[in-house]
Amino acid sequence: MIFSGYARWTRLLLTFTLVSAFLSGCGYNQFQSKDEATKAAWSEVVNQYQRRADLIPNLVNTVKGYASHEKDTLEAVTRARASATSMQVTPDVLNDPAAFAKFQQAQGQLTQALSRLMVVTEAYPNLKADAGFRDLQSQLEGTENRITVARQRYIVTVQDYNVSVRSFPNNLTAMIFGYKAKPAFTVENEKAISTAPSVNFGK
Repeated sequence: MIFSGYARWTRLLLTFTLVSAFLSGCGYNQFQSKDEATKAAWSEVVNQYQRRADLIPNLVNTVKGYASHEKDTLEAVTRARASATSMQVTPDVLNDPAAFAKFQQAQGQLTQALSRLMVVTEAYPNLKADAGFRDLQSQLEGTENRITVARQRYIVTVQDYNVSVRSFPNNLTAMIFGYKAKPAFTVENEKAISTAPSVNFGK
């Protein structure tokens, strides 16, 4: 009985060792690490977009104080913000190209609406001189820069992950465990989204 129990324990240990070696050799652990890296990079993108969204109500209210009759432009920004923040943005979006594209489109529309708002404010010298507005200018500019950096990091991380998914023999492991290529920001919307709105009100 003692020998039988020892033999069973030895077989389990050997099986565990072989399975661990197989998973390590076939890239499973590498996929785990790279998958987590893409989620972390994505979270930073989302955080920076949320930071921008949080600035918009104060920006709109400040502009409204000086240019309340610019109703259409102000409402366009508010609508675009509502659309961009209404999505449930979880890491699952990375496995759903359609949801990812929807998120990207919403952020692109918000960027464009902000750009139009910035153009309108050029006609109001008193607004540009407002200290609160200038502080929002600085915060928005810094946030747009952070968005650009976060997006670039995400693109690089996803590229690294996708190369692993498509490369032999790791692609066999990817098929077995359901790892699929993740979407990146598309070329069509890259220019619209990654170009920060002009916020240089000092000119």
